[in-house]
This record gives sequence, C-alpha cells and structure tokens, in this order.
Amino acid sequence: MSVHITAVAKQLPPYTRKTSEIIPFIETWLHDQDSRFKRKVIKIFEGAGVDIRYSIMDAHEVFFNSTFEERNDIYVKGVKALGRQCLKKALKKVNWKPTDIDFLITVSCTGIMIPSVDAYLINELKMRQDVVRLPVMGMGCAAGVSGIIYARNFLKANPGKRAAVIALESPTATFQLDDYSMVNIVSAAIFGDGGACVLLSSEEDASGPKILAEAMYHFYDATTMMGFKLVNTGLQMILDKEVPEKIAYHFPEIVHPFLAANGKTIEDVNHLIFHPGGKKIVQTVEDLFGSLGKNIDDTKEVLKLYGNMSSATVLYVLERFMDKDIPKGELGLMLSFGPGFSAQRVLLEF
Repeated sequence: MSVHITAVAKQLPPYTRKTSEIIPFIETWLHDQDSRFKRKVIKIFEGAGVDIRYSIMDAHEVFFNSTFEERNDIYVKGVKALGRQCLKKALKKVNWKPTDIDFLITVSCTGIMIPSVDAYLINELKMRQDVVRLPVMGMGCAAGVSGIIYARNFLKANPGKRAAVIALESPTATFQLDDYSMVNIVSAAIFGDGGACVLLSSEEDASGPKILAEAMYHFYDATTMMGFKLVNTGLQMILDKEVPEKIAYHFPEIVHPFLAANGKTIEDVNHLIFHPGGKKIVQTVEDLFGSLGKNIDDTKEVLKLYGNMSSATVLYVLERFMDKDIPKGELGLMLSFGPGFSAQRVLLEF
C-alpha cells in the first residue's frame, strides 16, 4: 500500500520584522543590563542567520510584561487562525473539501489548549463528525516529521483514505521577559512563528512523492537537552549548547542504517529536506552532509527567511521541494530533531 504526500502549504502570521528592526526593542529590553552584555546579545541576534521573522504578535507585545495567561490566549487565537488558513490553502491546491479528510493530526509545543486546535478546525470547517483526530504535543521541532510518520501508518492500514498533518507554532509566545540567560536569548534570536499543512493519501491514483520508509531514532540519556519547563511565567526554553555535537556523534547511526535497511545509501539520495534548528546545528549538519557531497541550501534559506518555527519549519523546506520540477524517481531524505532527544526520518521517492 503506497502513501503519497499530495500537497504542502505554509501559512505565515500577520506580523513581520527584519532582524535589524528588532534590535531597538532588544536595546530597550536590556536597558538595565551591562553595556558589554548588551553588545553580546545584539551580536547574537545579528549573527543568528535569520534575516526576517514572523509572529502572531507584534514586537512591542513580545517585550511587554504580559502574563502567561495573556500570552497563551494570544497563542490560542493565533494557532486557530494559522491552522484554518493553512488547511484551506492545502485543500485548495488539490481540490479537496474539508470533509475529504479521514485522519487529522495537529502538532504544537509552544502553548497549551484543551480542547486541542483540531477540535476547533473540525467545527470551523465543518469537517466530518467521524474524522479521526490525533493532537501531538511534546515532540518539539521533530513533530512535523513525526506527524507524517503517524499519518503514513494510519494510511497504510486504511487504503483509499486521506490525512492532514498540521504544524502550528508560536515560539515568540514563550519568550521570558525577566530571563536574561543565554538559552532565552539564543532561542529568541533563532525562532519565529508559523504554520504548515501536509496532505497525504493512500488512494490508488494519489500523486506526489511516495513515502518509501520512515523511522525514529532515540538518543539515550538526553532528555534534558531540549524542551520546555513550565514555570509561573510560561514555557521556559531548555536548550543544551552540546546539541550540535550530540547530533554529529549520532549522525552515522541516524542516517546510514536507515538507508541501508531500505536498500539505499547516501549516494542514492538526491535531495536533503532537513529541519533548520539554528545556525550552529545547520552548520554541523552541512559539514556532515557536505563531506558526503550533499547540500542543504533550501534548509539554510528557510532559516534565513523565517527562522526556526519548531515543528513547522521542516514542512517549509518540504514545500520548496514540492514546488520544484524534480525528475521522477529521485529520492529525498527528510530529517528533523527534537526533545527526547530524537531524530525522525522519512525517505521519499519523487
């Protein structure tokens, strides 16, 4: 039973600013801090590899001393809108109706809402009352690929069905105003907000890249490397500076056995669809893939144009490949990393 990715559509939030336009807000935020520290923080933002970022709230709201409740309310309102917009956009690409979806997966880690956003989408778009819904929280940046893995397994077991995977994230809603740690600053420098929707099908006449294989890889003793801690002021970022080195160490076991199990080698892979976690992670993976004669140019461009939007970001990279005229039979490798610590892999045939 073949499962195909039929469409991908991204959706950007309403507010956008260049990094250069963010600097005055950073300077105001740091007005009580040491001048040397201020210069260091500004240098981090300027060197993060992110030229533009989008957000569900404008910059003055990000740096306003709002409560966790107020920020989470903004998150709820924002992801509802992003989810509705990107799902409708994806459906339009393939001329599907909301009632054509059999399996609805939503992924997010940057806010809290119960019921989850999929319940609101079912009501607002009048989706079928028997649609199977799966909300996923806690897988962070890896969840975009994880959602595709879950959708593929559902569709393999259910021929002739259709699925939607929707990733909705607002890292700016997690910014901690009274936290001057490097983790809070670095995450603010690399992250942005965004949403994306992937449509998949197990119908006989389905078009688009075929999923040949998928798998997860879990690092032992690495649960403290990345994630969020729930504190009184919201979701506080956890980000270990050793993440790039850990990825490099595990890289051979993440990539080569997965390909070998499917009768392939890295030389057979034509396209790398990699999640841009941040400048250092991108450089680490670029060095690893570069030594194998591969590039991640689209990954770097997505980081530059949008920043890291957690789970949605790799889907922005995927959309760029879906929009290309890729020769039939060429292979693509999707790869993302997230809390746990884990790597998610999908092998595609265009």
